[in-house]
Amino acid sequence: MKYLPIDSKLYEQNRQRFIKKMKPNSVAIFPANPTFPTAGDGTMTYKPNADVIWLSGITQEKTIVILYPDNPDKNAREVLVLIRPNELMEKWNGHLLRKHEATELSGIKNIQWLDGFDTLLQVMMNSADTVYLNTNEHNRLDTELPRTELAFVESVMKKYPIHHYERAARVMKELRSVKTKEEVEVLKEAINITAKAFDRVLKFIEPGVMEYEIEAEITHEFLKRRATGHAYGCILASGDRARTLHYVENNEECKDGELILMDFGAEYGNYNADLSRTVPVNGVFTKRQKEVYNACLAVHNHGKKILKPGLLFQDYVKSINEEMERQLLKIGLISKNDIKNQDPESPAFKKYFYHGVSHHLGLVVHDVGSYTDPINEGNLFTIEPGIYIEEEQMGIRIENNVWITKTGNVDLFKGIPITVEEIEAAMK
Repeated sequence: MKYLPIDSKLYEQNRQRFIKKMKPNSVAIFPANPTFPTAGDGTMTYKPNADVIWLSGITQEKTIVILYPDNPDKNAREVLVLIRPNELMEKWNGHLLRKHEATELSGIKNIQWLDGFDTLLQVMMNSADTVYLNTNEHNRLDTELPRTELAFVESVMKKYPIHHYERAARVMKELRSVKTKEEVEVLKEAINITAKAFDRVLKFIEPGVMEYEIEAEITHEFLKRRATGHAYGCILASGDRARTLHYVENNEECKDGELILMDFGAEYGNYNADLSRTVPVNGVFTKRQKEVYNACLAVHNHGKKILKPGLLFQDYVKSINEEMERQLLKIGLISKNDIKNQDPESPAFKKYFYHGVSHHLGLVVHDVGSYTDPINEGNLFTIEPGIYIEEEQMGIRIENNVWITKTGNVDLFKGIPITVEEIEAAMK
């Protein structure tokens, strides 16, 4: 791993949080993601399972975390299952964790090898009454795609059909959405690296540079500072391409007079940052660009001001939409008549702001968490309003990451350029 070792107490604390939610005499089993093929004998870059990381910090494939807090054998209440090291395999693919290394990373003392997993599981299942099995549950998940974790679930349920089964994902959704101080400290490093990359490109951007050249500058800064890489596909959209929300081609020239919308974030310690800024290619906003940018920034600041524990997410979104409507009216994009005659199902502001304003952030960029329950202390949200104007070939988005605490919201990107004046000064 590129990042520095993370204190195992973070994962020990996470396991205890999950254990407190478990039913009496229950066992929870969390297998890692498989490696996915490309073509021939090629494979995709391995992406660890977020729940396995959250519980153990282990990023090695074929890992399994088992929690059985009521196990009669006190030494087997937390078990980590790993691939047995193989000298020949290591010559091809690199080092595999030894037991002492896995314990140091995870805090789990009982390390077992994968080739003994079936026997280990049988002994536990014969004692346990309830079993927590894990699946990927997300509101935007394509459920028609074959899902590998379901094969594991089906194999366990087929072999042990009369146990009581529970959804681990439902518990993890609640727990992972509330970030501890220890988690936020890791995420802050991802944010610091992202901020350094932003500072670097502000000094680099000028008319004539290619979008992919800016991406190269960002990537350089990420890897230089121990980031694993990009948290997601880097968006560098100059001119009218900024109206395409997931533009990742990054292959066009940045021209004098245009704005460039940048949406990128570093991954560090498996935690992700998510930043959006829109800056003038030539370093100076036009009067109209400044007007639209400040309207977007007003909506962004409104979101930071009203986010608080206990607020329903739907009410938060409603307030954001009302502020966006006020700002679009102010800069002449919609009229009072447009608002008066609008279809309630498709309000006038939607022409210029057509995506959600916030999502949970953490081990996954669109992290697990509720959008129907009240906002909780410890939730970590993006705030990312945007204004997209087809007639003016302009797209602006502003995004920071905000942690909700008892004493107020913490803007984790506070201090990096966000106002028109700060951006222009940094680009000189």
